[in-house]
Amino acid sequence: MWIVYAIGSSFFAGITAILAKCGIRRTDSDVATAIRTIVVLLFSWLMVLGTGTIWGIVNIDGKTVLFLVLSGLATGASWMCYFRALQKGDINKVVPIDKSSTVLTILLALIFLHEGITAGKLFSVVLIGLGTMLMITHKNSQRADTGQAEMHWFLYAVLSAVFASLTAILGKIGISDVDSNLGTAIRTSVVLAMAWLIVFLKQKQNQVAAIDKKELFFIILSGLATGVSWMCYYKALQGGPASVVVPIDKLSILVTIAFSRIVFHEKLTKKAAAGLLCMTVGTLLLAVM
Repeated sequence: MWIVYAIGSSFFAGITAILAKCGIRRTDSDVATAIRTIVVLLFSWLMVLGTGTIWGIVNIDGKTVLFLVLSGLATGASWMCYFRALQKGDINKVVPIDKSSTVLTILLALIFLHEGITAGKLFSVVLIGLGTMLMITHKNSQRADTGQAEMHWFLYAVLSAVFASLTAILGKIGISDVDSNLGTAIRTSVVLAMAWLIVFLKQKQNQVAAIDKKELFFIILSGLATGVSWMCYYKALQGGPASVVVPIDKLSILVTIAFSRIVFHEKLTKKAAAGLLCMTVGTLLLAVM
């Protein structure tokens, strides 16, 4: 059953990037992240109340709380970097880098969770890495992002991938002895506190009232998609191995690329298409091993 949740997580994660991109064309990415986190938080706590797992909070030990908090901080950092990268770069470039966090996650799972690595897994990792490189190479576009601007979004995308991999490992440890819905709600609370703290520290709170209603609508939708994706993701992590759940979740790149073609008319070059194929094959191989 966990594999069904992993697939659901992949789909909703895929449309999250598209909805978020629509909501941050003119809206500051930090402000948008803070707002959408409110939606995710409400959604996650409603799930806790609906499943009757809220009383499990009294039985959570200190170690679990620590790892849930650390996972929440890693998630908040990943979101901030991811949406800043999305705001400044093409989806077809940003998303592959974010999804390459699979490679680091597998390595961390090997070290901290003792999930073994085989020759097949190693081959899959190479395919994913190669695919990522092919997809982020320069392609002709109507954008004028060059030089320092190009490196700006690239740095944020890489940081997003690093923090995303830490999120998966810390989350796996943190939900080992707690219901996945409750664990998600707790860590989302941490993300919310972190997101709004950054907004106030950067003195961007006054921008909230000026957000375009259409963009606000898409920000809220992206929050809902994230909420559903999270619920499925951590349910899958609770029942399945991180080294398999994470790769399936990363197949959301197929959903994102498809919708980016429809919504933003971003086309893949032959080289990028070959890269996408490598990433997909590598991910599928990881999922079936």
